[in-house]
Amino acid sequence: MAKSKSATVQISTFADHHVITQPNPLRNVLRRVAERDLDDPIARAEKALAGLSGEFKNWMTIEADRLSDAHAAILRDGFTDVTREELFRAAHDIKGDAATFGFPSAGAAAESLCRIIEHAPDLDEVPSNLIAHHINAIQAIVRERTKLDTAATAGELSKQLRGIADVFLTHANRDRPEHLEAVLAPSIAPAE
Repeated sequence: MAKSKSATVQISTFADHHVITQPNPLRNVLRRVAERDLDDPIARAEKALAGLSGEFKNWMTIEADRLSDAHAAILRDGFTDVTREELFRAAHDIKGDAATFGFPSAGAAAESLCRIIEHAPDLDEVPSNLIAHHINAIQAIVRERTKLDTAATAGELSKQLRGIADVFLTHANRDRPEHLEAVLAPSIAPAE
């Protein structure tokens, strides 16, 4: 079935200008919808997120437990390629998901742990307490998030951990200028 040409180009001439009106072939394919039938994708997305919001804490708890399990494997087997990679992946996933799930301070602590794993010349030389404190902080932030006044404490804890990690990494990389530059570069602090 051949489509007929709707209208042709219309030209209106005036004393000092011309108005050219082109045909609008989309008018033929538009469908008018009653006001009551309008779809609001933003409202649908917000409703879906509200339905999932109760799961956010569970997801972060699962991620924090994964991080603890990775640390337990390191305490049991030492740093191997596999245990190092799992610790890094678990911390990196928390770093990426924490703000979305409402745990920005956990993300900051996880970022600090990722920096240690990435920039320490030898992970066996990293004080075990430094890694343990990061993991314990993330666990506490995820567990205690619902209590009053924990956001400020969690933010301060993450800030202190980052400071200690930076001091360690600066000292550990004093003979490696290419790593020292990355360690000393500022990062974006999460908003509380």
